[in-house]
Amino acid sequence: MRTYAKQMLLVVVMLLPGSILCGQQIGKYVPINAGSDADRAMTEINAATDPAQKLTQIDKFAAQFGQGDMALVANEIYVNYYLAQKQYDKAFEYGDKVFALDGGNFNNAVNMVRAASEKGDTDKLLSYGEKAQGIITAYKAAPAPAGVAADKWEQDKARALENNQDNYNFVQQAVYGGVYQNKDAPKRADQLMRFAKIFPDSPYAMQAMGVAASSYQQAQNTPKMMEVANAILTKDPNNMGMLLLVSDYYGEKGEQLDKAESYAQKAATLADSVRPPSDVPEDQWKQQTALQKGLALSTLGQVNLQKKNNAGAVQNFQAAAPLLKSNDTSYARNQYRLGFALLNLKKIPEAKAAFTEAASVNSPYKSYAQDKLKALPATTAATRKKRS
Repeated sequence: MRTYAKQMLLVVVMLLPGSILCGQQIGKYVPINAGSDADRAMTEINAATDPAQKLTQIDKFAAQFGQGDMALVANEIYVNYYLAQKQYDKAFEYGDKVFALDGGNFNNAVNMVRAASEKGDTDKLLSYGEKAQGIITAYKAAPAPAGVAADKWEQDKARALENNQDNYNFVQQAVYGGVYQNKDAPKRADQLMRFAKIFPDSPYAMQAMGVAASSYQQAQNTPKMMEVANAILTKDPNNMGMLLLVSDYYGEKGEQLDKAESYAQKAATLADSVRPPSDVPEDQWKQQTALQKGLALSTLGQVNLQKKNNAGAVQNFQAAAPLLKSNDTSYARNQYRLGFALLNLKKIPEAKAAFTEAASVNSPYKSYAQDKLKALPATTAATRKKRS
């Protein structure tokens, strides 16, 4: 007897209740006799290079052998063929037929995730990703089949899970990457939160929630943004992105200013102390942490401004300015805020300089700064000249 390790992640499975291990397979296993007619037909299919000829041979195989347990094999061959031809709707059609025959077929779930990823169908991507996760969860919890010792079953499961780890990682990467690229901000946010729910232990789960919070912000769904951001901070109190997001929101709104100040101060401290990941170049890390500290200082300045501590606001805005120059919008907003703090201190020339800086870069604050410049009174020197 021999089992064909088919190309393109094909899994063939053993006919026992639930999932059974054969090599690296999670799902049913259909044995095929070496040298049998089915064996020779599959060899010819694998050897065919012309797509039309290959499909004809697959059709012939399905008609001749695709009954009973072998229907599973025939449908898997169709899946792999249509994946190779990038005919994704046909791949989905036959993949669903595979699931109808074997709901615990992990490799079929991987193939469906691949098809959805290549097609760019995020709804199917999440659906098949959830299917893949469900299969793994059920497989881990499955009791030993009749006639199999419990300790051997646990060893077999551990080996199968280890052998399928790369495929499991691929599923998470493909689903996260696909929904991350969704251009529709509200839908992207909802899908990222669904990803985090499906894969709570994934290394991408917290990232997904963080991007979801920012996406809700982009969609102007403040309640959802704050709900997700606070949920992240409950799990990870040192999450830099969420500390900045929440403190900035409260600082801008003039609400919960003590919390905003505390979060911004914490973010500024973390920016100085957090070590870079091993895979991030030092110069890139320095630029990133400089921007993060600049955002934190700018938020502290805004909190000062809200609390009418204009001198403290000026100090924080001025410290933030050089750190924010890599981001036009953040830099312009900081200078725009600085202008108001200086106006409150009646430092008109300095305020004019700050608004001029805000207007000098292309950002949403350009027109606001220009309007403010037009409304400014004449400089002190000009006023003195007029009076004399």
